[in-house]
Amino acid sequence: MYDIIGDIHGHADALEQLLQKLGYDNSRGYYRHPERKAIFVGDYIDRGPKIRETLQIVRTMAAQQQAIALMGNHELSAILYNTRDRKGNYLREHTDRNRSQHAKTVEQFRGREDEYADYIAWFKTLPLYYEEESFRVVHACWDEAHIQYLRDNLAHDRLTDQLLQSHYKPGSRLREAIEVTLKGKELQMPEGLYFTDKDGHPRSALRIKWWLSPEQMTYRQYSVSPYDSLTDEVIPETLIVGNKPYGPSEKPVFFGHYWLPGNATASVYEQNVCCVDYSVAKEGRLVAYRWNGEQRLDRRNLHDASPSGS
Repeated sequence: MYDIIGDIHGHADALEQLLQKLGYDNSRGYYRHPERKAIFVGDYIDRGPKIRETLQIVRTMAAQQQAIALMGNHELSAILYNTRDRKGNYLREHTDRNRSQHAKTVEQFRGREDEYADYIAWFKTLPLYYEEESFRVVHACWDEAHIQYLRDNLAHDRLTDQLLQSHYKPGSRLREAIEVTLKGKELQMPEGLYFTDKDGHPRSALRIKWWLSPEQMTYRQYSVSPYDSLTDEVIPETLIVGNKPYGPSEKPVFFGHYWLPGNATASVYEQNVCCVDYSVAKEGRLVAYRWNGEQRLDRRNLHDASPSGS
């Protein structure tokens, strides 16, 4: 059986505390459990104080077949930030904002640039999703059409430099499928409507609860994050054409990405939908769902650890 672990963002102490709490033993130099395996939903880097240590734990567990490590949007961003296109330009621009996002990771690998380059190469080997007969795991969004496109077009469900250089372009089908899978779905609000995100940036594109039907919902209700600045206007039908919910008969799906408040209690949104990101990098908690094969998920199977170890 599996323990699905949320976004870590360089909080290695909380990760070790959580693994130990779940019964994983480190006596062989890597964490292992006699009966279980961990699945990490991605976002190992940026923000936290022990990014290198986090990567060492996760990568070693994966190498020893004690864990499955998926790609998160921060790993994707790091790949693009360090990969040039055929004209010699970086696939992710080196703007002040992008530099700031990666600053802690770059800082913690200063003097170890070859090691960081090796991790970037490892990121490219990470699968974008994981599925078995009775459950699914993804970093941000399971959209069957996008997942099927990735199945059909990625070798072993992984990225390559050639693929990124040739097809990862604005408006391309590949880019859309990757970004929805790793960043989730967004709803573009009409001109004149906007909100302020967790980092204080004004935005008009809203991260949505893709697993729900948006009919008769307000922008606030359909938003994953209940920003105070969001309007309570009902979303016009013209903006939600084609938005299909994740049906109750689908197999359970687990994901991270959405920065739930550390005191949140409702990450099991539906009987088969669970988010395991409780904002450990924002003084929240690192959370795991201990899955034992059940098709109706139960929030009592959530376990946590905090950065302070409390």
